[in-house]
Amino acid sequence: MNTENLLIQIKTFFGLEEVLAAEIKKLGGTNVEVKNRAVNCEGDLGFLYKINYSARTALKIIIPILTFKAWDENRFYDKLFDFPWDEYMNVDQTFAIDATVYSERFKHSKFMSLKMKDAIADYFKFKYRRRPDVDPKNPDIKFHLHIDRELVTISLDSSGDPLFKRGYRKEQGEAPLNEVLASGMLQLAGWDGKGNFLDPMCGSGTLLIEAAMIAMDLPAQIFRKKFAFQNWKNYDEELFQKIKEFRINRVKEFTGKIVGYDIDSKMLNAAKINIEAAEMEDVIEVKKQDFFDSRKELFPLMMVFNPPYDERIEINDEEFYKKIGDTFKQGYPNTLAWMITSDLEAVKKIGLRPSRKIKLFNGKLECRFMQYEMYEGTKKVHKLEQK
Repeated sequence: MNTENLLIQIKTFFGLEEVLAAEIKKLGGTNVEVKNRAVNCEGDLGFLYKINYSARTALKIIIPILTFKAWDENRFYDKLFDFPWDEYMNVDQTFAIDATVYSERFKHSKFMSLKMKDAIADYFKFKYRRRPDVDPKNPDIKFHLHIDRELVTISLDSSGDPLFKRGYRKEQGEAPLNEVLASGMLQLAGWDGKGNFLDPMCGSGTLLIEAAMIAMDLPAQIFRKKFAFQNWKNYDEELFQKIKEFRINRVKEFTGKIVGYDIDSKMLNAAKINIEAAEMEDVIEVKKQDFFDSRKELFPLMMVFNPPYDERIEINDEEFYKKIGDTFKQGYPNTLAWMITSDLEAVKKIGLRPSRKIKLFNGKLECRFMQYEMYEGTKKVHKLEQK
């Protein structure tokens, strides 16, 4: 593998592509190109380690190692059998294959990944008289097979477990927010650790922890034990240690406050366990508080939250959103608030026009991430005062 100038493909969620591209540029990526749910860039092996360790909105980072066209299964097998697999793994290592197939010729992704597994095993049997084992759950080496019509791309997975598995979530609620989505929302909202932060319906605390990590410039994977690239033949442990030390030396002190409210004691307990696991007890405060009875206590303040769906709390949606709007207007003057919701009808009951709307997905649910700007008095008066 040419480790000087790797083509790197970084997967993310729909709507976070530009956020990820900005992160990659900031980390030093070159030829950054925005794709659908992904960003491509170039960099060396050290850069690959750095983005796995640091990028907050990356889900998975892969390196394409082979591209070819196949019109039938025989050609597919032959091209794979001729590939030097022993440059990427040895016969004692286990492997697994993830397959995505969009093709009229090859309809079944499971069948194609079996065919690829056979070609790899046969390559080693032919050359070393032994076959490597497949381990779908915890492989040493993970390959991605992507077929688009007749174009076949084989990639090497550098991450292993998806990068939203940060390692601090010990407890989760009924409808937890994915860590990558949470961080993406915070970055879309413009949270940079200046000022104070409130999540008024904090659930198990994911937004709070991700907000603290951004505020302190903590690497996204500071708690992760293992990356797939650590099993590669060319893994450079000394280089990875240097990159980790460099990133940890950049950690900043945060002087603001990060606060979470919830009315559910069970959820607050889950949040406390996760906050402790993230070693954030000194930075994040959670308390039992009904948002609808609250008033603004922190100045300046940014608010980002994910109102509970019916899975967590029985709510009459329209009344619930009307209460959110009333609380915004009466209790939170001069505040920037962002919320994500999939209930696009009920959210109109907030009674405020959102100043921004961004389409995102929370799992399979299509959502809108909405910004509300609360001014004292009306917007018109506020604009007159600014002139």
